[in-house]
Amino acid sequence: MELIFSPMWAFALKLTLLLVAMSGLSGIIYTDTFLFVTSLILFFNKLFYSFFVFADCYDPLDPNGNITVTFDTHKWTDDGYVARVTIQNYYQYRHVEKQGWKLGWTWAEDEVIWSMSGAFATQQGNCSSFIFQTPHSCLKNPVIVDLEPTAAPENMTEDCCHGGILSAWAIIPSNSFSSFEIMVGNLEGNTHGNKPLNLTLMAPGPGYTCSPIEDTDPTVSLVIGGRREIQVFRTWKSTCTYSTFLSNKVPVCCVSLSTFYSPTITTCPQCSCGCRDANPSTDSCIREGSSLSQLSSGKLDIVQCTDHMCPIRVHWHVKNNYMSHWRVKLTISNYNLAKNYSDWNILVQHPGFSQNTTTYSFNSTALPTVGFADEIALFWGVTFYNNELLHADDKKLGSVTTEILLGKDSNSFTLNGGWAFPRRIYFNGENCEMPLPDTYPMLPNGSSTQKLTHPQFFFLLLCLTVKVLAIWL
Repeated sequence: MELIFSPMWAFALKLTLLLVAMSGLSGIIYTDTFLFVTSLILFFNKLFYSFFVFADCYDPLDPNGNITVTFDTHKWTDDGYVARVTIQNYYQYRHVEKQGWKLGWTWAEDEVIWSMSGAFATQQGNCSSFIFQTPHSCLKNPVIVDLEPTAAPENMTEDCCHGGILSAWAIIPSNSFSSFEIMVGNLEGNTHGNKPLNLTLMAPGPGYTCSPIEDTDPTVSLVIGGRREIQVFRTWKSTCTYSTFLSNKVPVCCVSLSTFYSPTITTCPQCSCGCRDANPSTDSCIREGSSLSQLSSGKLDIVQCTDHMCPIRVHWHVKNNYMSHWRVKLTISNYNLAKNYSDWNILVQHPGFSQNTTTYSFNSTALPTVGFADEIALFWGVTFYNNELLHADDKKLGSVTTEILLGKDSNSFTLNGGWAFPRRIYFNGENCEMPLPDTYPMLPNGSSTQKLTHPQFFFLLLCLTVKVLAIWL
């Protein structure tokens, strides 16, 4: 690769040196230039993610996130086996909300499901060839869903029956998994069976891609107070990763900004989540990318008509600046006219979270960061108080809000250059559209003429060059 692209790298180096030389000749670099260069970097950053993140479903803020599906065979039968299937959510801040997960696969041979507990197959299929006992499902491609918590006790098993809901790993680890029992038969003497093929996961919508099911070391568990280890006969595993590009044709949220020191409000970028197709005189709009099947099923996103057309808007307001602390008001508004967001969460990347932080109306925790100078804070609602983000109606938006008190680091805190605003915000694991830095509220009294040092400008130019190369390569 070095030989193939070496001319491109040489060009990039020359471009960087030329820009640095020009900056040296200019004498003084102003904040306006800083904002212009930062805007370019953000633009190329979006293109970078469009080309590369789509390929590997990699989230830099949650590099180890996935949903793992495990088949543990713990009993043999005359014509098959009994297995315990576990769905474990390892995503730090992406949960499986109402409507729940749907798990599907393709049988390698002529297997049938004799019985299930803790979940059920959505279709029985054609079982007319079985005379003495009717299987639970005879489909070649069964689809499995979770039971509700109100299911009859005889149909339940341990760790089942959450209605398909899985909490995020960083929020409630004990509710981040679900399992069910399945008796598989009709193997015609091959009691060891075959791995299922083509595993699929809807959670509850699309976006997940699952790896082939593979043999792994048998699962080991502890009994008798942890004094004895037992293991299953066989374990198969598959990992499913999420891609927002597969799930959503357009973004689902955007960010607006305001401060106490400026009358300017930076609104969400226009057409953040698609542009308006409805008549401007209407009160509600159908989001871009919605399908007729969604319309017939009642799952279509119908939102209030806005310039940004997002179902969710996150507003960050810098409210106060004290001697040793500063205060932010964080508001999440739901523009969706037909959908509540249960057990929502919001992730904020900002260097200020490295200091002592107090959140008044949300739960919060700091997430570990790898390769990021900024800190990551995760917020979610308080149970029975504001963990349900209600839909909008014709009178008002559904919204939840909190104030955040952050300690000051005298070496880094500033209101200049947009430092007080988030670097990135996720809602329910979806990256929200941020405004461009040149639209941020500015400090008064000529603060826009503050000088930017040459090393800082050189670093920005270098970042821009790398981003351009990422697109070309």
